[in-house]
Amino acid sequence: MEGQENEQVEEQVEEKESTGIEGLLVPEDIYHTSGVHIGTQQKSSSMKRFIYKVRADGLYVLDIKMTDTRIREAAKFLAKYEADKILIVAARQYGQKPARLFGKTIGAQVMAGRFVPGTLTNPELRQFVQPKVLFVTDPAADQQALREALNVGMPVVGLCDANNETRAVDLVVPTNNKGRRALATVYWLLTREVLKARGEVKEDGDFKQTIDDYEAPL
Repeated sequence: MEGQENEQVEEQVEEKESTGIEGLLVPEDIYHTSGVHIGTQQKSSSMKRFIYKVRADGLYVLDIKMTDTRIREAAKFLAKYEADKILIVAARQYGQKPARLFGKTIGAQVMAGRFVPGTLTNPELRQFVQPKVLFVTDPAADQQALREALNVGMPVVGLCDANNETRAVDLVVPTNNKGRRALATVYWLLTREVLKARGEVKEDGDFKQTIDDYEAPL
């Protein structure tokens, strides 16, 4: 039953993508200067539809409009859950600071750094938690958490680069998930949009955090 619901989520998002959106969440140059659109030199078959073009140097460029739409939809999806029933994981170094601030601001659980095997499946573990939804910073780096979420039938939202396999991700947010500034920008936007979806922030200008606040140190 839950699997069917997860498929419906993806279908609803795809339908909204096909209708297009008015404007972007931020000026397009912010996405570009942050490198949100810069993918890898490899692409997976499941990410093909999110690719805008391939550059002369072989890097795949992600479609900013699709990224923007998916950030909106991911935020609305996450806002439906009780804050403490959301688990955000981030193994990648540059994803840990923005993930922690995202979690702290929206009230979600965060596991930054190493994910202890059994966290979602072994009640005997001290770290055992039972969230309702998992958010991964990178399906490859966070594959242990992803596997466990799949085992327990938990929906997964994931930041996915051009080379990521997305079979176990129910709601894909196509983005550069390796760059410091890109991760800061996407997490900052997700935070703002979740708070707006909850009605805790009325206007963009009421959200006082900045992209700089989310950027990991070198």
